[in-house]
Amino acid sequence: MIKLLNLKVKDEVYEILSSCKGIIMPEKRLDFIDLSLGGKDNMVFEVKYEVEGKGEVVEAIVTRCKNGIVVNYTDVYMRRRDPDSLIIGDDGETDKQRYKDIYGDNFERVRKETFEWLKKQELVVYGFYAGGKEHGYPALVIAPLNAAFFGFALADIQGFIPKSEFEKIDVFEPKAVIYVAPPFRHTHFNGKQVVVHNRLNGVHEIFSYNLYPGPSAKKGVYGVLLNIGEMEGWVAAHASTVRIVTPYDNVITIMHEGASGGGKSEMCQQMHREKDNRVLLGENIITKERIYLEIKESCEIHPVTDDIALVHPSLQKGSKMVVKDAEQGWFVRLDNIPHYGTDPQLERLCIHPPEPLIFLNLEGVPGSTCLIWEHTMDEPGKPCPNPRVILPRRFIPNIVDEPVEVDIRSFGVRTPPCTKQKPTYGIIGMFHLLPPALAWLWRLVSPRGHANPSITQAEALSSEGVGSYWPFATGLMVKQANLLLEQILQFTKTQYILIPNQHIGAYKVGFMPQWITREYLAKRGNVKLRPDQLKPAKLPLLGWALEYMKVEGTYIPKFLLQVDLQQEVGEEAYMEGAKILTEFFKKEIIKFKTLDLHPLGRRIIECCLDDGSIDDYVSLIK
Repeated sequence: MIKLLNLKVKDEVYEILSSCKGIIMPEKRLDFIDLSLGGKDNMVFEVKYEVEGKGEVVEAIVTRCKNGIVVNYTDVYMRRRDPDSLIIGDDGETDKQRYKDIYGDNFERVRKETFEWLKKQELVVYGFYAGGKEHGYPALVIAPLNAAFFGFALADIQGFIPKSEFEKIDVFEPKAVIYVAPPFRHTHFNGKQVVVHNRLNGVHEIFSYNLYPGPSAKKGVYGVLLNIGEMEGWVAAHASTVRIVTPYDNVITIMHEGASGGGKSEMCQQMHREKDNRVLLGENIITKERIYLEIKESCEIHPVTDDIALVHPSLQKGSKMVVKDAEQGWFVRLDNIPHYGTDPQLERLCIHPPEPLIFLNLEGVPGSTCLIWEHTMDEPGKPCPNPRVILPRRFIPNIVDEPVEVDIRSFGVRTPPCTKQKPTYGIIGMFHLLPPALAWLWRLVSPRGHANPSITQAEALSSEGVGSYWPFATGLMVKQANLLLEQILQFTKTQYILIPNQHIGAYKVGFMPQWITREYLAKRGNVKLRPDQLKPAKLPLLGWALEYMKVEGTYIPKFLLQVDLQQEVGEEAYMEGAKILTEFFKKEIIKFKTLDLHPLGRRIIECCLDDGSIDDYVSLIK
């Protein structure tokens, strides 16, 4: 039994912990393995619940493999995050959907029903620090013991306090509590992923009514940090960060932001190579022409953050942003690992980890080795687009634990193919340079992009929302927009770039643009691009396009820098794509034009609505 005397919580939490059938607080990370399988001798375990009106429902199947446990959800819908899962249960300031507006009742009734259900369960309970122990905030997890794999996932992503250490803490007063009640998905929410944020005075409650860790164990905790930041005046950026060291010991740090699927995890990965060690830059989807590059010696990759970068005021010390990882483990998507040999370093780490890992949406055969290119099938011939592994930071080679200064902020966008026959917004070149005002606009709009593998969505172009973290935020959009603008104004020595992934015009490129750009900028030694290398893009929203780009003695074809030069695209299709992007931007930014918006933000938005030029944007922030 845990030492309740040091736990300073509401009476309702004490009642749950004192009335439940039993409590386990893990001491070691490896304790979660046996708990997740219902016992040390079990090879397969069904996470199931009795649901009124449905009988026994199996939510997930957990399999013990040599290199970890593999979790597979029986419902295909549960294998990706629903972007509309967040609901507000309180009456505080918010632009998000409220529980009472959707269901016509206050959340308090279901909140109490959740507590009563938890009182009848065996529970796994532990504390952690949201955002990390040094700059973070104490938090508590209360989950049913038979869903210990969910607790394992959360503990690997956020860290956890071992039982012996927890008992030594004089007073543990959580600023956030996560309650997990899986059957409510069926009894109350028609099978949907629902995560209710209930912001009470002094504590942020998260009610996870599903077992996919994305919207709660990961993004739910992110929502807590965003809420605290909104009150205190700082932002937790939705970004990966990587320190790149060239063969000549030049060092540059890039922070890569973007909506889900925008290439954040990939920015921290090694460049993918062919069997002959060449780099496949792109393949024409019509002619099947392939463009290769010879890059003999790649830069060293020193990962800093994977998804959430703390831009905490206590870290800042000058005109360059300083960031630190807000997480203890990374929720890495594996859809871009289709076969053996794609990413040898990641494959080696997952096949022979220092300790067993937790895998999701991958084939799991009891007692075998889980292979990260064997993705679970959603249906025959259609692999799940969202296979995952959770990697504790301490397992990752060359990991950077200390705060770092950011030299370049990039923004990633998933782009579809663009051709004369089917014009689309896939008109972004290898990379574009953005003035600060435009960089802010891209973070306001944050296009979710083409064929997003991480979430359930329609194919149409849509917005992830302000900062690309809006699906996880609980407050006001305009407040977040103002914080992002003030951040840009504060860090004056930062450069901003825009990088596509998946397609450049008629060329399928995957994540190669960001890997090539990463190499190119690092080997330049953070020298600013020369004026003769830049030209205003035909679409002002794309800032400056490159006139040339030379990588290890080879020029990148100009039609990959300026998409209108591709024969398969041409100027007319490019301008059709420009129209799609322009109309999308105008539709999304108008909602920010309120009295509460920063005056400079209003001028930037008006510039966009008036079809301003690149020079107009430059003049707004000098």
